[in-house]
Amino acid sequence: MQRIKTVIMGAAGRDFHNFNTIYRDNEQYEVVAFTATQIPNIDGRKYPASLAGRLYPDGIPIVPECELEGLIREQGVREVVFAYSDVSYKYVMSRGALVNAAGAHFKLLGAGPTMIESTKPVISICAVRTGSGKSQTSRRVAHLLQRHGLKVAAVRHPMPYGDLEKQKVQRFGSLDDLKTHKCTIEEMEEYEPHIIEGIVIYAGVDYGAILEQAQAEADVVIWDGGNNDMPFYRPDLAIVVADPLRVGNELSYYPAEANLRMADVVVINKIDSAEPAAVRALRDNVRKVNRRAVLIDAASPLTVQHPELVTGRRALVVEDGPTLTHGEMKFGAGTVAAQKLGASELVDPRPYTVGTITESFEKYPGIGVLLPAMGYGEQQVKDLEETIAKVPCDVVVIGTPIDLNRVVKIVQPTVRVTYQLQEIGKPDLEDVVGRFVQEYVKK
Repeated sequence: MQRIKTVIMGAAGRDFHNFNTIYRDNEQYEVVAFTATQIPNIDGRKYPASLAGRLYPDGIPIVPECELEGLIREQGVREVVFAYSDVSYKYVMSRGALVNAAGAHFKLLGAGPTMIESTKPVISICAVRTGSGKSQTSRRVAHLLQRHGLKVAAVRHPMPYGDLEKQKVQRFGSLDDLKTHKCTIEEMEEYEPHIIEGIVIYAGVDYGAILEQAQAEADVVIWDGGNNDMPFYRPDLAIVVADPLRVGNELSYYPAEANLRMADVVVINKIDSAEPAAVRALRDNVRKVNRRAVLIDAASPLTVQHPELVTGRRALVVEDGPTLTHGEMKFGAGTVAAQKLGASELVDPRPYTVGTITESFEKYPGIGVLLPAMGYGEQQVKDLEETIAKVPCDVVVIGTPIDLNRVVKIVQPTVRVTYQLQEIGKPDLEDVVGRFVQEYVKK
């Protein structure tokens, strides 16, 4: 039988997982390449033979997505699988048109067949867009489970931007583990808050192997989703965070609507900073596609260290990189804090950017006067440090989930902004987690 030549379009995450669960050791298909986009410097590598399985003794090349059309025509590719997330329906179908016109089928794999079964109860926490508040929701759920005396292991959506073979399974139990695994700023932003709050977190490439380790040390596994992707593990309780600051995206981004339709619980976050009309519209949109989900209202109140350093001062605001770039948010926690505290000016960093930071603004021109904490590699971290140093400001307001001072040297005074999830009214996550424990853990 002639194998079906296939390309998997990805961004170093869902693409590898789809391969591992559906295509690895599947003699019906021949995956000729992965394509890479969204994340800088992740193409030009290989998916190694040790992870690819017996059918791929030389591994599988990872090439830039811009080469996709030529790849289809030159290698006789019959099927192309779209396997990344946090993109509009318009974008997805534009990619589909390119693939179809080049002569191949365009596929989206279903949630169910790509979910791995766990021997322990699983709570998945996903979102409808990057930057909705999924991370603080995951930590809140973890602490509620711990209050019930349960051991928790969080498993984070993949961000394997380095040596894939070495990143097969990663466990983070201390801040030293971040150095051991040579984490990027983007990885640290997701792992460090869990570690500081005493939650063990796993990540990597092979999520079957990761699950084996996580469920061996935990009573409950939390799937800490990312990039508004669907869960990799089959959840017993599916929680999805929705964002009224981008109302409408939950029904027009991939796979936001799929998450929303699968949700048992929808957390409507940021109701303290969104317009009441936007919150009402979001509730209506949720109910259009999911009438059974429990709705929880929530906010993410800010804590600011040394607020007096901001009032009346010229502030450079540094926000979470992915939230501003492909998340398309126009502001974050740092901006809200600077404005509430009466900064005299938000200093525009664009005249002072260098190297890869300049390139980020060119790729995402909608960022505006904020500085995304881009740090996908050593050069980008150096460029970020140099950019900050050049900006003529009185204070740097750090709205990232990590203490950026640990990663880059900042010569100006800095103020950190942190936030936690806070439910408003009833029902709340304590109610939801309590019922989950009774049904799935203590039955």
